[in-house]
Amino acid sequence: MTSLALTDVVADYGGERVIGPLDLTLARGERVALVGRSGAGKSTLLGVMQQRWRHHGAALMPQQLGLVPSLSVFHNVYMGGLARHPTWYNLVTLARPFRRDIDAIMPLLERFDIADKCWAAAGELSGGQSQRVAAARAIHQRGDLLLADEPISALDGPLAERVLTALGEAYPTSVMALHDVELALRFTDRVVGIADGRIALDEASHRLKAQDLLVIY
Repeated sequence: MTSLALTDVVADYGGERVIGPLDLTLARGERVALVGRSGAGKSTLLGVMQQRWRHHGAALMPQQLGLVPSLSVFHNVYMGGLARHPTWYNLVTLARPFRRDIDAIMPLLERFDIADKCWAAAGELSGGQSQRVAAARAIHQRGDLLLADEPISALDGPLAERVLTALGEAYPTSVMALHDVELALRFTDRVVGIADGRIALDEASHRLKAQDLLVIY
């Protein structure tokens, strides 16, 4: 992947225009923050990116997380790597995980302070714990591009920074919708502001301050 582009993109919902028309180009190695008020179209835009760019190895971390409540934390993270194994291997893992996979996943859980929940059902977790499991799954999935919709909305302080750092290490190229503008400026190198479904701001992070983004909210 050298660059990815959206041209004259529009999306309608219920007969109403949600986003667009807009143009957006993403370069390899670029980390982009999507910012804007709730309902501005950030989630819809991420969905369009996932549809258009899935063949470029795009991994999606949706806002609703997409965990399977009845499966363990381990198996939810393992699901990120399903495509790397044959069906028989995945079926065996469902009943009795291989040591190599446990050894690969456990360090991720340890990094996010949820190793003690490895064999607990995902449905038993708090919102913050579930979000960390989804982040671990995205990292275990691997890929060339991460699309994340509010990946730290249930986290704060050092944990939020730890998750953003880990996601950045795993995915040099990413587009993340972030509600915390301070973290958006620190952990990305470009900010795209969305207002009423259109791009209202597109600027390098180092040229911006938090108050510069207030006009979008």
